[in-house]
Amino acid sequence: MEVHHHPTVEKKTFKEYFFEFIMIFLAVTVGFFAETFRENVTEHKRAREFAESMVKDLQEDTIQLKSYKVYFNYAANNIDTLQQLLANAEPKDIPPGKLYWYGLFGGSHQYFVPNDATFEQMKNSGSLRYFRKSIATDIAKYDRFSRLIQFNEEMQQNIYTEVRKTRAMIFDFRYNDIANDIYQKNKTGFDFRKIDSFMKTNPPLLSSDKTLFNQYIELVRSRFLRTNIIYADSALHQATILLDELKNEYNIK
Repeated sequence: MEVHHHPTVEKKTFKEYFFEFIMIFLAVTVGFFAETFRENVTEHKRAREFAESMVKDLQEDTIQLKSYKVYFNYAANNIDTLQQLLANAEPKDIPPGKLYWYGLFGGSHQYFVPNDATFEQMKNSGSLRYFRKSIATDIAKYDRFSRLIQFNEEMQQNIYTEVRKTRAMIFDFRYNDIANDIYQKNKTGFDFRKIDSFMKTNPPLLSSDKTLFNQYIELVRSRFLRTNIIYADSALHQATILLDELKNEYNIK
């Protein structure tokens, strides 16, 4: 009868078990920190890419907003002058060239279209978390001001249509086109002499009815053109703050 001998199994000491535990723990910990570091590097790289793209968007927006402000400020000033003329005299007693010129700007219209592709991409992908909280907050503020401008434009659309209808009952479109052509050319080289020359002409009005002029003024006033300027100024201010933050944070020139 054979006798089977069982192999002798050496038992590990507590120190050996502890050492193995420490080695496994260190391996897992180092792996975790390495992965975290890799993710942080990747996120920072992506954040910089988004920041560079957003800076370009904001730079284009600021150019657009400055033009937007200048345009509506000029329009509002001309409408103020028209209102003063009509407050002090009957339409039939005011040189028609002046009525055509100042009345033209009641139909002023310009859209602000923000370059928000980068923001929308970040928002939809959850990438806004790449930015520190203060920058993400300022991005949201700028987006809110941009939407406010667009909402204001949408709210004015029906009134704008009524303004154009009423204007068409007072002013002959042919002379409106002449006045508008002078304005468009003056965008690149302002020449008041051309404006003054036009205002001294006597283009015929379709109507000198005081009630119709009063209706036109009230409709134009309902557009609150200076509100457009206020909103654009707020958006421009926020865009400037955001540009400085992004450039400083990611060393963008």
